[in-house]
Amino acid sequence: MRMAYAYRWSALLVVVVAAFLVFSLPPYLTVDPARSRVPSTFGLHYPLLVAHVGLATVAMLMALVQIGPGVRARWPSVHRSAGRVYVAAALPAAAIGVVIGAATPFGPVLAVGSVVLGALWFGFTVNGFVAARRHRFADHRRHMLCSVTLAFSIITNRIWNPILYIGLQPLRDSVFGGDEERFIWLVAGLGGWLGWTIPLLAVRWWLRRHPVVSASSIVPSVDAQPV
Repeated sequence: MRMAYAYRWSALLVVVVAAFLVFSLPPYLTVDPARSRVPSTFGLHYPLLVAHVGLATVAMLMALVQIGPGVRARWPSVHRSAGRVYVAAALPAAAIGVVIGAATPFGPVLAVGSVVLGALWFGFTVNGFVAARRHRFADHRRHMLCSVTLAFSIITNRIWNPILYIGLQPLRDSVFGGDEERFIWLVAGLGGWLGWTIPLLAVRWWLRRHPVVSASSIVPSVDAQPV
């Protein structure tokens, strides 16, 4: 029953990620700045954005492999290989995310949130990788669950934005005097923060209620090999 539950959730996540990528990737596959959904704010903004989108896509796909039910136990070599690719994609994606996030055209609230998100994603990924190299597998799993949660948070961000845009409409006139740009800054900023803080807090809460098994209980022949 527990494994069937895990398979259902994994299948749902695959569908959600696939739908998100089908919607989000096309404007950047053409490498045409005119099709970008984010206006450029400095010379290298668009090339860095394309690199970020590409690397983050690889990281998300590898994360799907990593969290697949039974992958770690049944195919440890797949788990390790996908993990290496995930780290190799996530670290530069996070670093680039900090740069382009700080220069976002959608206001200072989103800029700060994007920088914090990128820094945390980078930090959790590094800590998870280092923990695996040192065979601290319980710590490794905790850090990587947080890292993967942040990798997927762009999806929840896209869910929050239309909700906030509709729900906060009265503020556009009453607070911002009809200034659409400042109103968009508010929506984008709140959506950006809610998009990653709520999933991360939820995962941290789940980890407290379901402690990750200690390293000593993991079978050495499966996980005690270098990452």
